[in-house]
Amino acid sequence: MPQDLYNQAIAFLKADAVPLFWNLLGAAVIWFGGGIAIRALRRLVSRQMDRRHVDSTLASYADSGVNVTLRILLVITVLGAMGVSTFTFAGILTAVAFAIGTAWSGLLANFAAGIFMVVLRPFRIGDMISSAGVTGNVKEIGLFVTTVDTVDNIRVMVGNNKIFSDNIFNYTLNPYRRVDLRAQLAHSVDPQDAIARLKARVAKIPDVIEDPAPSVEILEFNLAGPVLAVRPFCHNSNYWDVYFATNAAIADVAAAGKFAVPEERLAIRQI
Repeated sequence: MPQDLYNQAIAFLKADAVPLFWNLLGAAVIWFGGGIAIRALRRLVSRQMDRRHVDSTLASYADSGVNVTLRILLVITVLGAMGVSTFTFAGILTAVAFAIGTAWSGLLANFAAGIFMVVLRPFRIGDMISSAGVTGNVKEIGLFVTTVDTVDNIRVMVGNNKIFSDNIFNYTLNPYRRVDLRAQLAHSVDPQDAIARLKARVAKIPDVIEDPAPSVEILEFNLAGPVLAVRPFCHNSNYWDVYFATNAAIADVAAAGKFAVPEERLAIRQI
């Protein structure tokens, strides 16, 4: 190797490569150490909120905010350790944030909607809701999106503003809900006898509450005969069990009473 090239390589190593290596090593140590510190701080904050019995919905939202804020500060610190001017980065970050805010103003709307949902509390974590075309159990209310596990076990992330601007159905908030089913009778079946049998049978279904008592009434009449509205009440967590059990009870009562099969009858007379 020529002497000049060797001298240039040594000068490069001393002036650039070695400092760059130490900068990268320091940035890596800060990154991994900062990640550990952030996780420890989040656990500490979580324990403090648990100790003060802070609502789980508010605690989850606060945890998301703390995590995002600390991660941004960590990235700025790592860039500073690598020699990037934090003032320059802050200016770039501000410009990028302004551009993103202008192009996707929905992010700010989602952020504001998340704050309103945490303050007004139309639902909490663990509640079963239906909103924005999604029905399921709320797993997390984040800074921008709400995470919902649907009844068929699919995780869906919905924008906070989309949920907050839509009608929100909370199935968990009230102590019970009504199951609505119909029982079609034939013309030859005595509806009062069928009502008495169904009331007694439905009341025996597990998880059907006693107060209010199950309701069985004549809903309407059609060409096949009377139609009964069969309406037991239960807690939301038992809804589908009671729903299917009530259908089975209707079939059992019809079989035990030897009810005739409903048939549509239409008489046409020529005058």
